[in-house]
Amino acid sequence: MVDYENPWTFNGSPFVSEDINGMYGFVYRITNLESGKQYIGRKYFWQHRKPRGKSRRVKSESNWKKYYGSSDELNEERSRLGNNTFFRREILSVHETKGRTNYEETRQLFLHDVLTAALTDGTPAFYNSNILGRYYRKDYFTYDS
Repeated sequence: MVDYENPWTFNGSPFVSEDINGMYGFVYRITNLESGKQYIGRKYFWQHRKPRGKSRRVKSESNWKKYYGSSDELNEERSRLGNNTFFRREILSVHETKGRTNYEETRQLFLHDVLTAALTDGTPAFYNSNILGRYYRKDYFTYDS
């Protein structure tokens, strides 16, 4: 049963906590349905925190259900438009390890040409502005307005 708003979909169906099945994280795409602009990222299902005054770290489910990415531009548009009607959240793949999750995110960013792809009006097709903090859209994207 879906227990959160604007659910992530995976293979066309809503994704819920019971679907995690021991997986570590996922690679996702968020699409602005109004403009067609997209964001590709990754999110872990689990967080490991050390409670105040304790010596051991505690594993708990992360905020993945409410997560919309770390792009300032995307989050500004979410604030302006709202989450439910204008944004589709899709899980592209799920992974058993942190390393596999990170690798697949990077692979998808390059496969989709997130730094150079453009919409029909010539503006960037993706909210992603860099890959690994090493490759930046400003160095590769050209826009002739």
